[in-house]
Amino acid sequence: MKIVLMLAVLGLALIAFVAEWLPVDLTALLVAIVLVLLGLVTPEEGISGFGNSATITVMAMFILSAGITRTGVLQIVRDGLLRWGGKHISRQIFVMGGIVGPITAFINNTAVVAIFLPIVEAWCKQRQISVSKLLIPLSYSTILGGMLTVIGTSTNILASGLSEQLGYGEFSLFAFTPVGLTTFSIGLLYLSIVAPHFLPERKLSNSNSIEQNYGLQDYISEMVIAPGSSAIGQTLRESEIQRKFDLSVLEIIHNGIHFSQPLADKTLSAGDILIVRGSRENLLNIKDERGIEILADIKFNQQSVEDEISSGEEKVAEILILSNSRLIGSTLKDLRFRQRYNATILAIRRGQELIRDRLGKVPLRFGDLLLVQGPKDSFIGLQTTRELLVLEERNVENIRQNKARIALAIVLGVVILAAFKIQPILVSSLLGVVLMVLTGCLKPGEIYGAIRWDIIFLLAGLIPLGIAMNNSGTTQWLADRLVEACGNLSGYWILTLFYIATNLLTEILSNNASVVLMIPVAVGVAQSLNLNPIAFMFAVTFAASNSYLTPIGYQTNTMVYGPGGYKFIDFARAGILLNLILTFLAPWTIVQIYGL
Repeated sequence: MKIVLMLAVLGLALIAFVAEWLPVDLTALLVAIVLVLLGLVTPEEGISGFGNSATITVMAMFILSAGITRTGVLQIVRDGLLRWGGKHISRQIFVMGGIVGPITAFINNTAVVAIFLPIVEAWCKQRQISVSKLLIPLSYSTILGGMLTVIGTSTNILASGLSEQLGYGEFSLFAFTPVGLTTFSIGLLYLSIVAPHFLPERKLSNSNSIEQNYGLQDYISEMVIAPGSSAIGQTLRESEIQRKFDLSVLEIIHNGIHFSQPLADKTLSAGDILIVRGSRENLLNIKDERGIEILADIKFNQQSVEDEISSGEEKVAEILILSNSRLIGSTLKDLRFRQRYNATILAIRRGQELIRDRLGKVPLRFGDLLLVQGPKDSFIGLQTTRELLVLEERNVENIRQNKARIALAIVLGVVILAAFKIQPILVSSLLGVVLMVLTGCLKPGEIYGAIRWDIIFLLAGLIPLGIAMNNSGTTQWLADRLVEACGNLSGYWILTLFYIATNLLTEILSNNASVVLMIPVAVGVAQSLNLNPIAFMFAVTFAASNSYLTPIGYQTNTMVYGPGGYKFIDFARAGILLNLILTFLAPWTIVQIYGL
């Protein structure tokens, strides 16, 4: 009965993860609660994920990554990218991957992509290259680089914790390195030589790219307050133009003087020109009801719309919603975005989908790209938040460059202590966190914003699931069924089948969930067939992270989805051959190095 109950919970959990009825971290917590209520784990086991060494280590690594990014260490690396990149796309990908891959072995890959996204965008603009030629390779390079060490990704750290829980001890810091170097080298050569033939020129890199990519010419208009308009003498807020007609007033021109945000308390006069964002339908409605005339786009024919709405103290930029953002799930109206950030959203790009109507009512998602217009000072504030990423290089004044060497030394110290087994990675990473604060690389309050709480709660909720599978006997039952089905195959092919199954599971779940579900079963099969359990754990871990088929299979893929202007199919087109190569290469390399 316990096995039947466990399989039912597991099935419902998989459906909930795929359907995304709730955020994945909340789904994982709900699963843990259900397991406790059904008696499949004790209350202590149900909350054990919060005190698990893997969870705490992942938390510490997020903070150490923030210390590196906050002190500008990665900005220093960009000089190599600009110096050695050259003009040929293959060389550019090779240099970029050769730089970001090894960095990702020690720094969280989402942090690396967040730093390099605006650098690559600026580089593409200088070289007149389409960013869609480089952003998928950027994401894939960080995925490959994350497998060079145990601390490269949260998945690796979780796998190490599961290994200890199953009685095989934690993995050493460089346990994955021999296999990781092989897959990284082959992957980088593939990205440099083969992938350029499959990568689209989806997004323009010329000066008018924002205007063309977002269709601003058709969506930004000039209106004039006609004599006799009912809006004369009212403030913009009192006129209710923006609320009632779903328009955003970006600028008011009064007697030749340009007034920018905040505009709510500006009094409207006859002859005032309003530069607005809105659909033609809404513009016609306001014309009929309020006596406001639509001007011919005279100025916009002489200069780009982007130049017009980013003149003087105004600017336009793209902003990416990061995975730890509190904006996710909320609408712009709920957030009072214009009031909070003193900036206006012109459009939302979600992959290939471009949203321009009723922006205030659209729930925001991770990976959404917001086209934002506002005063230049507002973007300084937006650059400092860890929930949003402005796709332009950070201002130097926002970075503690004088602390860069100290932050780098702290991370190197953490690595050395763990590599030579002087201290466990849990202890050395927590020591590094304390030193980051004591040396001023991070302020005490910044450590909480540095942590990806969604990942922490996801891990804390998933770990009891693995415990319940073992307690109920479900893991052994599944292993026995697989042994019956695969017992006649060679060890290499069984290893490869586990790689394929985990890889496909990662595409629909998360890499962490795949590792929790598959490692115990893989170890059970290995034990039953007298094969090497370490080899099976390594195969599952590599398969869980090597996700190249969809923009949702791995978080860095989601991060480049909108900025690259990609279609969903672009990831499969560029990554399917790499997936196939690694499917056979990784298990073969594991067998050669660690044996079966």
